[in-house]
Amino acid sequence: MLNRILNRHSINGRLFMLFLSSMLALLILVSFLYYQKTKEIIHNKISDMAEKNISQTVGLFDLMLEGYDSVTKSFNSNNELLSLLQQRDKYDIEMFSAANERAITNMLGAIYFSRDDILGIHVISNNGKVYNYERRFAGNVDLNYSSADWYRQIIQLNGRMLWFGISQGSLINSMLKTDPVFVFGRQLYDLNNYKPIGIVLIETNPDRILSALSNVTISPNSRVYIVDKNNNVVASTVPVDPENGDKPDMPSFAGLPRPVGDDIVIDNQTDQLIVAANAEMADWTVYSLTPQADISAELVQTRLYLLYVSAAVLILSIILAGLISRNIASPLKLLIREMKQVETGNFRGAVNVNSFSEINSLVSSFNRMVKRMDELIERTTLSSISEKNAELQALQSQVNPHFLYNTLDMIYWMLDERENDRLGRVILSLSHMFRYSSDWEEASKTTLGKELEQMRHYMTIIESRLEGRVHAEIEVDENWLQAPMPKMTLQPIIENAVKSGLEPLDRPGVLRVYTEVNQQARELRVVVEDNGVGISEERLIELREQMKEPAFGRRGAELDSGDGTTKRRGIGLPNVHRRIVLLHGENYGLRIDSREGEGTTVVIVMPLPYERGDKHS
Repeated sequence: MLNRILNRHSINGRLFMLFLSSMLALLILVSFLYYQKTKEIIHNKISDMAEKNISQTVGLFDLMLEGYDSVTKSFNSNNELLSLLQQRDKYDIEMFSAANERAITNMLGAIYFSRDDILGIHVISNNGKVYNYERRFAGNVDLNYSSADWYRQIIQLNGRMLWFGISQGSLINSMLKTDPVFVFGRQLYDLNNYKPIGIVLIETNPDRILSALSNVTISPNSRVYIVDKNNNVVASTVPVDPENGDKPDMPSFAGLPRPVGDDIVIDNQTDQLIVAANAEMADWTVYSLTPQADISAELVQTRLYLLYVSAAVLILSIILAGLISRNIASPLKLLIREMKQVETGNFRGAVNVNSFSEINSLVSSFNRMVKRMDELIERTTLSSISEKNAELQALQSQVNPHFLYNTLDMIYWMLDERENDRLGRVILSLSHMFRYSSDWEEASKTTLGKELEQMRHYMTIIESRLEGRVHAEIEVDENWLQAPMPKMTLQPIIENAVKSGLEPLDRPGVLRVYTEVNQQARELRVVVEDNGVGISEERLIELREQMKEPAFGRRGAELDSGDGTTKRRGIGLPNVHRRIVLLHGENYGLRIDSREGEGTTVVIVMPLPYERGDKHS
């Protein structure tokens, strides 16, 4: 069965492949569009979430840095502290210096405990006096601080805040080199004369910074960096090796896009999603770098879902393609099988299907065509039998026709020598009639003109025999004289009209023959009308019934004179009617109407010749 379905030369296989290909194309297109739309939605969703997170984070950074900035500014606004620092440098009296140092340390402690995230406060005067307030290992100051980079950077900024970021260990306490701290500082000035009197360096717990950075992460593999304007990493979520303090490899930020002002940059054109925003307070840029593979992790589930759905739809498409193709092809196979039966000559079969309207219409047309062909073959066969019967009847009526023709010609010339014109015309007409009725070389077809000529010969004999009691009127349009018709059509009708209708009259009889044309029905009508005794209603009904029955196998039909006493055999009206029906179809033939005592009308209905009819219509 599968081989038959997949056979590309069969209509079943082609319909199956066409439907399946269409379904697969539609499935691929819908899946692709769905996947692309889902991917776009997920990316937009992640981008919006990342933008929101980084915006909140830089806003939090600015708030924290403003708080730290306020702490350092509180040193410059503390006149008592600044005065003690200046006195401590000016007077080197031990007792006085110890008191000042305790007062300075107490002030530093007050600031230290004002916030819970401060780990250490270091104040260094211009004369090198160091004041510290720390939780542990206080006073272990690196004596070479003056040559350190961080010290020179604070001095160079002339009182502006310097954010060092997260440092692995304290910058000034040599005993605290392992724990990370967030460091910032600035130079202290006497606001009265704006002269520097020292620096302040504060170290805080970096957990708040790192916690804020973790809010920016999108996936476990996301990395967040705080970068200064020189592309130096200030802080990051990448852990540092706690044993040796080694920092992992940092990416290069020189080629990454930088936001301008309050703008947020989102770039997903590379192998990672880049989100960046500025923390204006410190002139920093926060970068969030997330691998695209992590972002696409959610798409994996979508791809699996599409895969399962596609497989189910594919199986369903194969089943539907098979059912639909078989539903369409099965009636056509039955039709082809019946066509092969018709090829062998079997016209009795019929195809019965219940399918699509187009196929049902095709099958119905085929059944009608086969039925019509069977009827035409049967009609042709019956017509041939009828012709043979008529020919046999004509042959049976002949006894040595050539001898009869010669004898009639001899009688005609003998009468002509004796100047008996009337009898000569009768003999001559009889000779023509015998010659016409016995000539079957052209089978059964003739023309209306030849039939009328045969009628004239017959009427010559009748008019002579009845001595003027009957005469014929012929009013036939010459345009229809070449109209084809079966041979011996008019004479049986004329003979029946004369014998049964006009001879019994006690008054002159008239036989009229004329033609009518019905252009709408495309019919040529030859009307034979007499004013004879007519036919009784019972006999007329019987005659019409006889015309409905096949007349083959019978030598002729009985022609009644009307009183039921006179009978004869001949070709007969039913025979003539059946020959016309077999030749032209059921819509044609003889139409008989009669009224007893008034006359009879016989109408020969034949197809209107197209060329002749079109020419003269």
